[in-house]
Amino acid sequence: MPSGAAVPSAGRIKPPSGHKPVNPDLLRSYDLRGVVGRDLTEKDAYGLGLSYASAVARRGTARVAVGYDGRLSSPALEAALAQGLADGGTAALRIGLGPTGMLYFAVHEHDLDGGIMVTGSHNPPDQNGFKLLIGKDPVHGPALAELIGRPRTARRAGSIGPLAVEERYVARLADAAAGAPPFRIAWDAGNGAAGAVVERLSRMLPGEHHLLNCTINGRFPAHHPDPSLPENLAALRATVAERGLDLGIAFDGDGDRIGVVDGGGEIVWPDQILLLLARDILPGYPGAPIVADVKSSRVLFDGIAAAGGRPLLSRSGYVLVREAMIAAGAPLAGEMSGHIFYADRWNGTDDAIHVAMRLLGALGRSGRSLAAFRASLPRTHATPEIRLPCPDGAKATILARVAERLEREDAAIDRTDGLRVSAADGWWLLRCSGTEPKLTARVEAWSEDALSRLRADLFARLAEAGLAPS
Repeated sequence: MPSGAAVPSAGRIKPPSGHKPVNPDLLRSYDLRGVVGRDLTEKDAYGLGLSYASAVARRGTARVAVGYDGRLSSPALEAALAQGLADGGTAALRIGLGPTGMLYFAVHEHDLDGGIMVTGSHNPPDQNGFKLLIGKDPVHGPALAELIGRPRTARRAGSIGPLAVEERYVARLADAAAGAPPFRIAWDAGNGAAGAVVERLSRMLPGEHHLLNCTINGRFPAHHPDPSLPENLAALRATVAERGLDLGIAFDGDGDRIGVVDGGGEIVWPDQILLLLARDILPGYPGAPIVADVKSSRVLFDGIAAAGGRPLLSRSGYVLVREAMIAAGAPLAGEMSGHIFYADRWNGTDDAIHVAMRLLGALGRSGRSLAAFRASLPRTHATPEIRLPCPDGAKATILARVAERLEREDAAIDRTDGLRVSAADGWWLLRCSGTEPKLTARVEAWSEDALSRLRADLFARLAEAGLAPS
């Protein structure tokens, strides 16, 4: 079904009996997610609609946007969700198939009372879920747990109708790239929900465009739709290198994470992209804060300061990064997973397609290639994220023991999110995973020797605290 197309109505769902909440196993830190048919059914979608309608009932007849991604299960879940919203008394406005950024755009553009996106994001094809907004803000954490536990009783008749937003959304995206040079670009939508929008945009932009995997297919036949993993950028890197293109851009399953490669096919990591974007907008915001998560390179934070900005460290998690951006009044924020937020001339959401448009404009204004920008950065050596199995009940204890030893040594510790420990030639991070029984770590240093030493230091401290990494 084309992006933004009308959604056929599903057969009527029999309202669940009693007040049983939406399956609590779906609850994650920032959204609802699970395996379709096992954790998640159409009755959960319908019940979520009723629970959400109850949560926004004080707004009168709330107008709520509903969108869905390209997963095979998404149309049926969306239809059940819309019916639950209507039976709960809201006006469910269906925007159709498209990226999550299009849902955010609809809520902001039409000043709606909220929105729900049916999406499994970058998860495997057998999973799906929901991202929720009340007003313009994501619902997460305790508020999300409270919402899905609300009574699921139909109260009054609402309505279901279409809301056409794709044309205006694409036009606004194209405007964000105004003035960009005629780059030669490869685009990889990963068979995800961004595909149709990317196809339309590519016809509106100057230059030469090579489209990979832009046919929306919920089986994701080309590769897993997560551009934060290097293996999922292999085809994009090869296409850019073989054709001698200027750059390549990839998106995840619902279009809110970006991945970028330069003209040599080398990955330009999200914190490096954030630095390029920060340099572009800081002349208009002298002294402004720019927010990045604790996994980001010191090169980013030093670079923001050198460009006249004020670097701010945030806890990891895309919702938390956005909240830090809003609290600080920052025009730009991002995290290593590929979520980047613009409050400058946009709506403060993590719309990766919009970020791609701003990247093209920023590159044009910089007067040099993406490869030249990457080569200009100080070279560092870093581990990928290290995920260390640790029982949930022991995570805080292990972290506290490591911290106690560091404090006795008067180490340089930042506690924004776990422990980020700085040395003269690098740093390491140790934090509790918010979604798994694991501690997560990352190490960055200015040389291979320093990387080995800092990694060994981290692992020795974990062993002393009672966790022996394998």
